[in-house]
Amino acid sequence: MASLVKILHARLRRTRQPQPEGSEDSAVSQDRTEEQLDVKRSKGDSDGESLASKEITTAVDPDLNPGELTFEEDAAGGMGRHLGVFSCTLLIVGRIIGVGIFSTPSSILGSVGSVGASLMLWVLGFILSFCGLFIWLEFGTMFPRSGGEKVYLEAVYKKPKHLATVIFAANAILLGFTASGCIVFAQNILITAGHAADRWTTRGIALGVIAFVTLLHGLTPRLGVWVMNGLSVFKIVILLFVVITGWVVLSGHTSVPDPHANFRHAFAGSSNSSNDYATATFKVLNAYAGWSNVNYVLNNVKNPVRTLKIAGPLGLGICAVLYLLANISYFAAATKEEITKSGTTVASLFFKNVFGTEAQKALTVFVALSALGNVITITFAAARINQELAKEGIPLPFGNKFWASNWPTGKSPLPGLIIHLIPSVIVILAPPPNVAYPFILDVEGYPGQIINFFIVIGLFWLRWHKPHAPRPFKVWLPLAFFFLAAAVFLLVAPFLPPANGKGDTPPLPYYLYCLVGIAIMAVGVLYWAAWRVVPRWFGYEYVPRKETLSDGTVVTLFSRQKIQ
Repeated sequence: MASLVKILHARLRRTRQPQPEGSEDSAVSQDRTEEQLDVKRSKGDSDGESLASKEITTAVDPDLNPGELTFEEDAAGGMGRHLGVFSCTLLIVGRIIGVGIFSTPSSILGSVGSVGASLMLWVLGFILSFCGLFIWLEFGTMFPRSGGEKVYLEAVYKKPKHLATVIFAANAILLGFTASGCIVFAQNILITAGHAADRWTTRGIALGVIAFVTLLHGLTPRLGVWVMNGLSVFKIVILLFVVITGWVVLSGHTSVPDPHANFRHAFAGSSNSSNDYATATFKVLNAYAGWSNVNYVLNNVKNPVRTLKIAGPLGLGICAVLYLLANISYFAAATKEEITKSGTTVASLFFKNVFGTEAQKALTVFVALSALGNVITITFAAARINQELAKEGIPLPFGNKFWASNWPTGKSPLPGLIIHLIPSVIVILAPPPNVAYPFILDVEGYPGQIINFFIVIGLFWLRWHKPHAPRPFKVWLPLAFFFLAAAVFLLVAPFLPPANGKGDTPPLPYYLYCLVGIAIMAVGVLYWAAWRVVPRWFGYEYVPRKETLSDGTVVTLFSRQKIQ
């Protein structure tokens, strides 16, 4: 450990005494230090284990500390570090594989008009997701604490103070729901039971699902992790079955009359509208969403830097391969017209065409369980994000201490789960699912792209202004530029008129989801102004202080004081 202290002191001296740009000695020193840190991490002694759970970047440069809490304060409380590589990989797989791959291929095909264009978008989504993953790996290994984008925005955009945090909070809380997964679970269970999926029956089951998941994670956290891992493995098995079945269909050994029909003129009927492709890309990226899931719970991860670097690429790689092959299976078993009209049950159509009606009912059970697993996984991470926002001191009703706590078990943030529960219930009780579901996907995607844009801009800013900050992982900059270009396209293209003039959520205007997404972020700006700016007009300001709760959690609290 003494050698590590010397390394940190040496690096700290270098940050205090800037060297000329391009200095060869500086570069050599940087490489040597990183090599020494890698050697230290690889050792099995207690010093190495201690270092594995430290935040080296802020130890070297405290100015980079995100938010009000130090790394040690932020990691205090709860169950501690209990998630390993296996659980983290399944946390990503379980988050990515859920509703999307079973439900949205029909909507994507309807948007772009051809099988070939649809498959290309799934490949593009895979590439963009990996570019994003590598950017988030750089940030996550620099700041291995829970919160994900919240932490990275705070580390880069420090002024105006707390503005980035509050904008992110508005997006995370107001759009941090899992209503779509609950609705799909309800629809598929009703189909299996032979019951009509009427509006209020569907909503009643969906409400029961989100309430069950909230209590599962809030009262029995270890059981919640076991159930989450089990359902993630189950989903891999189901997708493998779909893929293998697709191979059998393509070989011509099933009742499907012409399994190669969709692939002969794969690009026939392709849309010429950039809006159509942008909207469809949002849905593809939403289906891949979850590759950053471990970044949100790093306070619970053993050896977070090493685990993140392994689990991230492994989890996303597994899902990407299964996604592409599953789409090929769908297109082999049904015509383009059948898939387009299948709504949110394209996987059920696949099994009906291959095995018959009885098999279709069995598949709906599998899809329902996959949706349930996705809800459980999303909720697990979302609760930690909400807890981190409360710990940061963002003003919430009834005070931050309750929302930041691990009440009542002292191990799991039930209050953070309740924050997640409220918008989920509202969306479940919203307009009819056949209109609300695709619109929800679009609304979720647009603000996320705005945040992604500022994250990658922040990466370039840190590379320029903090070139010697320790980075256990560095993304190749061309990948970051590609991700930035895609983010810009996805922000602009949805405002261009689609080919049909309506979009895919009629009677709603095609650009409405963009405006709703922007409005939600604007709400964050107004909330920040009411908290940080307006009180100054009346001679007051909010001063932070820290308090340790009974469960060990450290929370930032703000007290109003008169400006002296």
